Amino acid sequence: MTASSAREKAPLLLRLATLSLLILYPIAWFAPLMRAGILPIFGLSEISVITGLQSLWGSDVALALTVTAFALFAPYLKTIGLALVQFRLLDARSLPVLSVLGKLAMADVFLIALYITLAKGIGYATIETAWGLYLFTACILASIILSILTERQIRRASPAGQ
Repeated sequence: MTASSAREKAPLLLRLATLSLLILYPIAWFAPLMRAGILPIFGLSEISVITGLQSLWGSDVALALTVTAFALFAPYLKTIGLALVQFRLLDARSLPVLSVLGKLAMADVFLIALYITLAKGIGYATIETAWGLYLFTACILASIILSILTERQIRRASPAGQ
């Protein structure tokens, strides 16, 4: 593989990886993040981002709006924006804004981990993490990495001094 063919494949791989997140995020939203129950005797209910949001809408609308923004809109909008930058349909100067959206999405993963830790400390609740939590976290981290790689690619492709 020559250096020029490697340079041509890099943007294509970045674009494909970014577009794959547009499919993986919705899967992660419906995938079980954890299984929770009062005591192990009573069985465990699977909780996903979507079921958690449904529960929040019934009890705390303000918190539901916040979590919806962090868990659904922030990562998805960031991914769409990143794809638009990669396809040169959005100016690369928007990358700092997209980075902030990515940080907001990562805050959601932190909150989920915090809730799991707190619930485990109660003693009466049983909580087991499920594969969806890992998928959701991987999507967020992949998005951050793809942003960094896209920024590097843009810097390499632009003429010096611009």
